[in-house]
Order: sequence, then C-alpha cells, then structure tokens
Amino acid sequence: MNKLMKGIVFGGLAAAVVSGATLAGAAQSTANNTAASTKAQSKNLIVLIGDGMGPAQISAARYYQQYTKSVSHLNLDPYYVGQATTCADRGEDGGKIVSGIVTDSASAGTAFATGHKTYNAGISVSNEDVSKPFASIIEAAESSGKATGLVTTARITHATPAVYASHVRSRDNESAIASQYLESGVDVLMGGGKQFFVTKEEKGKRTDKNILPDFQAKGYTVVENTAALNALTSKNAKVLGLFGSSHVAYVPDRTAEIPSLAAMTSKALNILSADKDGFVMMVEGGRIDHAGHANDLPTLVQEALDFDAAFKTAIEFAKKNGNTSVVVTADHETGGLSLSRDNIYEINIDLWDKQKHSSESLAAALEAAQTPEEIRSIVTQNTWITDLTDEEVTQIMNGDGSSYKREGAYNAVISKRLLIGWSGHGHSAVDVGIWAYGPIADKVKGQVDNTQIAKAGAGILGLDLNKRSAELQSKYLYPKFKISRDNEVLYPAEALAKALGGTYKGDAAAAKLTLAKNTIDVNLSAKTANLNGKSADYTVDVDNGVLYLPLSAFSKLKGANLTWDSLSERIQLR
Repeated sequence: MNKLMKGIVFGGLAAAVVSGATLAGAAQSTANNTAASTKAQSKNLIVLIGDGMGPAQISAARYYQQYTKSVSHLNLDPYYVGQATTCADRGEDGGKIVSGIVTDSASAGTAFATGHKTYNAGISVSNEDVSKPFASIIEAAESSGKATGLVTTARITHATPAVYASHVRSRDNESAIASQYLESGVDVLMGGGKQFFVTKEEKGKRTDKNILPDFQAKGYTVVENTAALNALTSKNAKVLGLFGSSHVAYVPDRTAEIPSLAAMTSKALNILSADKDGFVMMVEGGRIDHAGHANDLPTLVQEALDFDAAFKTAIEFAKKNGNTSVVVTADHETGGLSLSRDNIYEINIDLWDKQKHSSESLAAALEAAQTPEEIRSIVTQNTWITDLTDEEVTQIMNGDGSSYKREGAYNAVISKRLLIGWSGHGHSAVDVGIWAYGPIADKVKGQVDNTQIAKAGAGILGLDLNKRSAELQSKYLYPKFKISRDNEVLYPAEALAKALGGTYKGDAAAAKLTLAKNTIDVNLSAKTANLNGKSADYTVDVDNGVLYLPLSAFSKLKGANLTWDSLSERIQLR
C-alpha cells in the first residue's frame, strides 16, 4: 500500500470517531494549559515511558530481582505516586471498532505528550476528518529555548518518540516522521530505525531519500555503535544515534556494539544538560511492549530491568542537579500478563533466566524447521528444556493461530512451564503506574488521566502548550483524503471547507462552499462545479455520499496557495 492510499484507511478511521468522548474528555479542553501563567518550578524535565509496562510487568521484574538477584526492590519503587488511565478516543473502520477503551501507543503517547486524546494510530493530531496538530511538551520546550532529546530502544520513528516531535495521521508513515525530525529542532535523537533515514532501493529505483546527509548538514553527529556513542562529549550539541536498522536488539540478543538504554540516557543527559536554558527529554523502554506482544516473558523481564537501570541514571542525575523533575509511566499494558495459571499457587521464577536469547531470534529457524527433531534441537539450544513432549512439539509446529505463528506457540509452551499466562498478543485497558520525583510529583498523584502527564510537565516548566499548538495549526492541516483513478488527490469538501473557516451547505443534488467572498457551487448529479458563477474545471467525486474536491478548488476558495505535502500527508497553509 503506498503512502497516499494509507491516508484513506486511517483518515476513514478518524471520520467515524466521537472526538473527545472519553472518560476524561469533558474537562480536557478547559483544563489543558494554563501553564504559561505559572512560574516554572523546575528547569529540566525527564519523562520515562515503559511501553507496554503494566502492573504485572513491574511485579514480574521485581520478583525476578528478589528471587534470582537478592535485590529487594526496583529502582522505581520508592517513587510510586499513583496510576493513570490509558483509554483512547473511539473509532471504527469498516464497522469494526479499532480504537476505544483499549489504546495503542500513538493515541496514548499523544495524550501524555500533548494533553489531548486522539484515535489509535494518530500521531499528535486531533480526531477529525481534517485533523489539527497538537503541540507536544518537547515542541513547546523547543520554542522556549530549551534543549530537547528523544531516546528509545524502539525505532526512533516509532509511535512513542514520534508523538513528541512529529504529526501524521498514521503512525505507519515513519519516513515522514524521520523527515519531520529534521525540521523539529530536537537536539538528541537515539534509538533504532536507520532504515527510515537512508536510501531504499526497489528493483533498482530509489524509493526514499537518504536524509542522513541532511542531518549532518544541520550539525548532527551520526553515531551507530557503543564506541561512537562513548566518544561523544557535551560539545556534540546535536546527535542522531541509530543503533539498528529496525528496533534496537533485545537485551539478551545484544552485542557489545549495541548500547543499553541507560548508556544512551547517560550520554543524552550529558549533552542536554550543557544548555543553560535547561532541557526536556523523553526516554522509552520500547521493547518491553514487543516482548509482551510476543508473549516472551524472559525477554520482557530483561527489557523492564534495562528500563529500570535507565531510570536509575535519570534519578541520580536529577538528585545531583537539584532542578530537575522526573516522571515515569506507561502508555498501556501489553499481552494481558498474569503471574499465575492452572490453579497452581506458585510461579517457576527459578526458570525465568534459563532462556538464552529472545524468541524473536528463533522465529525464522522455527518457521523453517521441517521435523520434530529440528524443533527439539532449537528449543534445547535456547532453553533448559531437554524433555519437550510430543504434544509440545506438535503445538509449536502447528503455530498458535496468530501472526506470531510458531514463535507464538513456542512462547506458549515456555509460558506454561514458567507458570504464567497471557490473554493474547494485544494491549489491555488496565491502568498503569506513575512514578515521580521533584515538583511534578504533587501534580500526578493518585488516580489521574494520562493527559495529566503533559499538563503537569508544562505546568512545572512554565510552558504554554496551547500557544505552540496554535502556531502549528496556523501552518498545517491533516485531512482525510482519497486518490482518483487519474491519481489526483481529493479531499472531503465539507470537512475541509469548515476547517479553513468557511461554510458548507448541501444535499443529495447540490453543494455550496463559501469562504470570504468566494463561492463554489457543485452539481452532484452532473459532477460539475462553478467558482463565483463561472465554470471551474475541478474533479468532482462523490463517495458514499461524501463530496470530494481537489486542493486547487480550496486554494481558490480561500484565496491562498495551499500546497500538499505528500510525504507527511498534510496541507501546508502558508
């Protein structure tokens, strides 16, 4: 599916959504940002997100530490202050509910980055046919002169980092996210995702621009391994760290060339803290979520501990610095993890560190296996299991019926032996924890909505999210759109006319769009249009009762040269 056609799918999703009608939505618009009128209480802010890190994931990591390492608690534990709801805006696609109480990382990330709810897949845009961009706390910090950074073990273009410095209708548009980072002003970007910054080839033809030289031209030092990361100093004010073509390797699969999340966090803090105006940074343990999706508990625990070590780095900096707030939460829980099963009042924690590598590293070999002996050999080489039963072998060879196939079935076998369970491979709607230090802690205590994370952060820094959002909204709109048979981009006439400040009146036979002194009359039956009483050569398309027109029509209507950014799938207003 090409980038333009994606807009139809995800634009259609937004069209059916009841915007803002979530649990905390009623008070959202009025409470969102009075931050600018308050005095800053902290100079710096560190936000840490454990992607997919629900209560059971935290408990599992703690039990592992206690029973295998004799460590009584996680670094996070002393800073627990409350919990957050995670629900998204509701949405449907083809009659199927794809967005609602159960969120994805894009919607949840938009909430705790901008203070606004949106639909699943939306990256810091509103939940409308023609979406508006919402500014994040990182973007507001940029406008105030602070240094900013994004650090993750996922692709740097993945949903959670993306919500802080980009705006697209679909989280899948990662090439656009990478391109928008170039204009974002974010000083430090570290994670995986190199594939979205370099030239791609398809049958000998270049399909995506290599933008690494563009970053270098703007002063970014590009690093791709531990040695290069360690060589950086605070004088390297702008850094792009790309430690994998896709995601950063899981902890049990990493080589010495791949830095830990704590190492990335430490170096980012060293660079950002050199800014006299302060900084805002987000650190994500992105692969806790991925291990949860795969139902790979041993790997999940290692990822959670990697995140906890990064938190230790952040909290030690904050305490030493004396002018830094830290807040930690999760976007959602992943997998429906349960630390029990089969009515057995025990879990086999002593086996949790007996798996050598992640299930992801075995997936290709498991799929290629032709015989039960090959399956047994793969399992024996990676685990403690030397007595795999015929039933377990058959279970693995049959796959689990999900997209994880044999990997999913392998993890089901491992999970049963570990005496833990999963509800599936998706997200759940449970509340997630909040941990905090510094002035922000009092603003996120107790039971809060995830939008409060952004509001509290803006409040303690004295930032105005509304002002920054208004600036972005004066530049861009993100519309639902479709492509004609002649490969022309068409837009929903009523929604776009109103988004531009005009009016729309129409029925089954005709429509009238009015803005300023200009009017477009459309005969829906004849599929013809007039501009200010004169025939206009506009493509007229009616799809499921919705009128679509080309951008040239709206440019004439508004009396301005509107342009279409096909990569970011947005209209540039000026």
